[in-house]
Amino acid sequence: MEFERQKKEKNPVLAVCYDFDRTLTPDDMQAQGFIQSVGADVKEFWDESNALAKKSNMDNNLAYMYLMVKRARGKFFVTEKELNDYGAKIKLYRGAEGWFSRLNAYGRERGVILEHYIISSGLREMIEGTSIAGEFKKIYASAFLFDDEGVPVWPAQTINYTNKTQFLFRIEKGCLDINDHAGVNEYFEADKLRVPLRNFVYLGDSETDIPCMKLVSSAGGHAVGVYDPQGKKAKVYDLMKNNRIRYFAPADYTEGSELDQLLKAVIDKTASYEALEEKHIKNLSETRSFGK
Repeated sequence: MEFERQKKEKNPVLAVCYDFDRTLTPDDMQAQGFIQSVGADVKEFWDESNALAKKSNMDNNLAYMYLMVKRARGKFFVTEKELNDYGAKIKLYRGAEGWFSRLNAYGRERGVILEHYIISSGLREMIEGTSIAGEFKKIYASAFLFDDEGVPVWPAQTINYTNKTQFLFRIEKGCLDINDHAGVNEYFEADKLRVPLRNFVYLGDSETDIPCMKLVSSAGGHAVGVYDPQGKKAKVYDLMKNNRIRYFAPADYTEGSELDQLLKAVIDKTASYEALEEKHIKNLSETRSFGK
């Protein structure tokens, strides 16, 4: 099977990867209308989902997906369109809608291409219903398999905190299709990688993001912990103390915010570093060809 693979760009690419719940939105996406519509209390729903996962030795994401369909039975059909519609009701953090175009423009001014990706345990169908869905080059999230009538019959994809890291490698190599198993495992020389991990930003809010944060940080990239501007910092303090992140900031995406300034500084650093790296590779090539 042939897969379309992204080619290395002339200018450096900065991949900005986001968790979704409590990173771009203040609450779990299911708790912003769906859970209430099936007549459940939010805490009760998550308690039941976690209990089901524990009792059945089941992945937590598969448990909540099953429970969503079960709880809706007799009330309404959980179709792809319904989930998109619930996604449209999701509240985003302040400034999120203008964030992407503003950062992209800043990157262009400095010769850096920005690409935005979602890597989330939430539902792709709901994320695709949000006003910012079109800003992402790829949305990696849990998803349903739907029958011809648009009704979910099986999980198509489930993403948990440990398998999130595979998507960083997919982006790194330009092998974005989740079925391109050969590509994501293929060996690439460092200078052939489309987006080296040093040119990654990963934004997340909690321990479920730790594997991605650790991987990005260890490779010289930028792991950022975000927290609700009206909430507590305990989680990001723990992430910082345990060397999971390099920075933290309120989840305020408005122009001039702490997070906005941080990302612009990362773009500046990427432009400078990649110019030096290009010079290094050129000098190395010249050295190797000397005397031939």
